[in-house]
Amino acid sequence: MAQINNFQDQESLTSLTERHKSILDILQLQGSVSVSDLAERLDVSEVTIRKDLSSLEKQNKLYRTHGRAIPISPYIGDRHINEKEKQFVLEKRAIGKAAAKLVNEHDSILMASGTSILYAAKELVDKKNITVISASVSASSLLSQNKDIDVVQLGGIVRESSVSVVGSFAEDMLKYFNCNLLLMGADGVDIEFGVTNMMEANLNRMMMNTSQQTVLLVDSSKFGKKGFSKICDVGEIDHIITDDKIPQMYLESLQDMGIEVTVVPTSK
Repeated sequence: MAQINNFQDQESLTSLTERHKSILDILQLQGSVSVSDLAERLDVSEVTIRKDLSSLEKQNKLYRTHGRAIPISPYIGDRHINEKEKQFVLEKRAIGKAAAKLVNEHDSILMASGTSILYAAKELVDKKNITVISASVSASSLLSQNKDIDVVQLGGIVRESSVSVVGSFAEDMLKYFNCNLLLMGADGVDIEFGVTNMMEANLNRMMMNTSQQTVLLVDSSKFGKKGFSKICDVGEIDHIITDDKIPQMYLESLQDMGIEVTVVPTSK
């Protein structure tokens, strides 16, 4: 009898291990999955799946949120721009090049803050006869080296971590402008919660109201993440430029919402 019980326990443990591996494989492929979907695909109850997810979360292998599981925690902290600039360099460089192609001679554009915006500025530096209104001190400094680019630096309090301006002075200045295009970065893009960053959300919202089109520049690591402050719903974005590592689930959801998505290839 003891041998039978030991065999059953071993069989149960094997089944559990295989199910956990399947859950992690699905997450790696999709980027996010619901409890009900996992239960159906693995042919077990939702109660069993919730127990599995709880166990895997305790092992720091996934994160649970609103009846779903994602590979890592969606919440992000504030980091200095010098640190972020060194991450996902190939992706941001490709995104910046694609963004620069949207800017034509005689355009007036808004540039928000963030490292993707800085990479876009590096690609815009040789443009002629454009006007750039920028929240990013770093982008303004770079673009002002070209005498054929008129640069308007928004005023206000300069945040140390982003080296960009925030506050009422910058927001008041925007009342006097009307631009073709806004190039905006973000710390997180969550289909349900929206587009987020740390402290620039209110300024970013006013920038959106000042421009005819909003283009979001985000590398694929930002999908499923949440920053401190919400800028807007995802559906308010006109165009998203990202890299080819974007989870298929997010790409399809964005396209179903009618958002133009440019996926840039990356290579080492």
